[in-house]
Amino acid sequence: MKPFPNLIDSLPAFDGPFNARKLTGDKATVLFASYPTGTTIPVHSHETENVGVVTQGTLELIVNGKTSLYQCGDWYHLLPGQEHSAFFPEDTAIIECWFDK
Repeated sequence: MKPFPNLIDSLPAFDGPFNARKLTGDKATVLFASYPTGTTIPVHSHETENVGVVTQGTLELIVNGKTSLYQCGDWYHLLPGQEHSAFFPEDTAIIECWFDK
């Protein structure tokens, strides 16, 4: 199943370590990201405050050594500078909002 409609797929590509399309506003960026099974995102942080929702699949988000599972419809929240990593045990799609300071 295709994770996002054609209008989303026509947005500019995100220049980063995963496949995403981006919608940019004055104080925030919205990413429509898809991750194939087995994708691992190493430990990193953002200057932005991030909230996201899983729209397909499963996200294993590791923050402060604790792994939390997020599935379709679940929201997560990351503070600016908060180190985290992620693993995707199945094909997964996420809508994530990055809010500038």
